[in-house]
Amino acid sequence: METDLREHTAAMKAQAEAELAAPSLAVPCRGALQSLVEHWCGLTRFLDDPRIPLDNNASERQHRLAVRGRKNYYDSGALWSGQLAAMLFSIFATIEKSKVNPRKWLSWYLQSCASNGGQAPASVAGYLPWNLSSEQRRSISDEMDDSS
Repeated sequence: METDLREHTAAMKAQAEAELAAPSLAVPCRGALQSLVEHWCGLTRFLDDPRIPLDNNASERQHRLAVRGRKNYYDSGALWSGQLAAMLFSIFATIEKSKVNPRKWLSWYLQSCASNGGQAPASVAGYLPWNLSSEQRRSISDEMDDSS
């Protein structure tokens, strides 16, 4: 199977190079094929590293919400709103990758702000996923039900 994949990939590269050699190739096609050949090493890295998926669907799905909402995030004409959205997406992606429930984490953080007189805590270090104690992590993890 791996041999078949390598053979098909080599055939694709040979076809791209053959098409590029044709003087009658339309300009838009030439640009696309030149880009393909220039980025070939990166595009075929999955052949030598089995950890790399054949597609980036998971990555695309993660960005879909941000892309779909992007006009809402800057439509007010305020640059800060787009910057805020970018920061929040980054924070929530980090929280989710750490197997922490984002809704519970945000509730915990906002409750801490409220308890601090409506101000952010002096240090956010204690709220970073990699600094959470075992008990904190358990209380806001995905394994807990949302009824607490």
